[in-house]
Amino acid sequence: MIKRHFVLLLLLLPLIWLSSCDLQGNHINDLQTFRMAVSSEPPTLDWNLATDSISIRIIENLMEGLTQFDQDLNPVPAVAKGWKVSEDGKTYIFPLHNSISWSDGKRVTAHDFEYSWKRLLNPATAAEYAYFLYDIENAYEYNSGQIKDPSLIGIKAIDDTTFEVRLRKPVVYFPSITTFTATFPLRRDIVEKYGDHWTDPANIVTNGPFLLKEWRHEYSLTLTANKDYYGGRPKLDAIRFYVIGESTTALTLYETGGLDMVSLPPLAIPHYKKHSEYSHHPFLRGYYYGFNVEKPPFNDKRVRQSFSMAIDRTAFPEILKGGELPATSWIPQGMMGYNPSIGLSFDPAGARALLREAGYPDGSGFPEVTAVFSTNPENLLIAQNLQAQWKKNLGIEVKLDNQEWKVFLKTLQTNTPPIFRLGWGADYPDPDNFMNLFTSTSGNNRTHWKNREYDRLVEAAAMEQDLEKRKRLYDQAQKILTEENVPIMPLFTNAQNLLVKPYVKGFRPNAMDITYLKDVWIER
Repeated sequence: MIKRHFVLLLLLLPLIWLSSCDLQGNHINDLQTFRMAVSSEPPTLDWNLATDSISIRIIENLMEGLTQFDQDLNPVPAVAKGWKVSEDGKTYIFPLHNSISWSDGKRVTAHDFEYSWKRLLNPATAAEYAYFLYDIENAYEYNSGQIKDPSLIGIKAIDDTTFEVRLRKPVVYFPSITTFTATFPLRRDIVEKYGDHWTDPANIVTNGPFLLKEWRHEYSLTLTANKDYYGGRPKLDAIRFYVIGESTTALTLYETGGLDMVSLPPLAIPHYKKHSEYSHHPFLRGYYYGFNVEKPPFNDKRVRQSFSMAIDRTAFPEILKGGELPATSWIPQGMMGYNPSIGLSFDPAGARALLREAGYPDGSGFPEVTAVFSTNPENLLIAQNLQAQWKKNLGIEVKLDNQEWKVFLKTLQTNTPPIFRLGWGADYPDPDNFMNLFTSTSGNNRTHWKNREYDRLVEAAAMEQDLEKRKRLYDQAQKILTEENVPIMPLFTNAQNLLVKPYVKGFRPNAMDITYLKDVWIER
């Protein structure tokens, strides 16, 4: 294992050395270059289509939308100077700065937002995050094909600097939606000119603090400072994202000076907990196993309940050692609506009774089942632990299938396995972001589960102004999700465990794991 990591390190070091020049051969000041790893190739840099944390991490340093989050995760103006809301809470007006430019010098206008949002909703785009805009008038109807005319959607550029949004209902968290990457503005002329290649470094135009200078597929991406960024040129000259599939290899590169920040693999956390460069931070991210409720034997909710009740979730913090919190409910700790008393607790006898009732006494006659998950040391540890628990507590042998990230995403989209691993990190710090994930219209709901009462409760909670009433609505919805129907099994909420070099200044982790690097600098 050590030899393999050393070989990978030798392969990567020339890449790190060569990257001190950009595509035009211009030298980049390594003293102001921030280097970090990403675990796989970004599936896409099209911000209407990106759904994974790797792509989003890069996009959020290339682009900005109407708003962005401050350090306390409150939405604040970005491209928009602010916003005005009508008395009924259903119409938002966003006046835009008139001096913000794209990287090719053209001005960012309200028309770029109108094009982007309507492209996101266009059924032909097949954007999984289209449902984020379903609170807008006629957005769902257009995305589902019920209406064909995009001019009927409640999205309009009144002029170059005024963007209007009409909602079908008041939504308490709507400004937070406009921080998200899928809602960033987009240039129609660039997309139409270059088609699927519009995100190539030679073609892409962006408006954020950094520019996409180089994309060496399966190796690295280099971002360079945008000297014309409206917020002022970043202090960093460049950011380099190295594609490193094995977390232990990334840690080796950090230790040898090749990276400036790294996420710790589980087995390394105990060793580094007292290290001066170690930092631990809470994370609004839930980890779960989902069922495809249309595929036997998990089309029987008793089987799903049984699998969930057969899990002792206290095992996961012990094997991961990163400050994770066991969870049977879905809304994470630190977010309004968190209720740890909801969900199915560990009950092996009850689990076996349900399995027997479903026709599989002590696992007898249970069909062959494979749990599918993406390549990651943490995911493997958890899968192996679950495999052992289901064998011990139910008498069922579950096979494991470990897939590379892009392959795994394709599998989920085209032929969702009977049981699979996923996680969800907050896109905006409101429980709707977690609960809306499993509604009937969510493009990210891989379970194929639909429940009208659940949908009704989530929709009602999104409009409810009274905090206590809103919590009660989420309690009811969570019970349907994690106790009664069980399309998912929450396991734990994540934590961030990082090593950051002491010369990295201005880096501020947050509970949403948003990595804004425009305020970071190197002080060697």
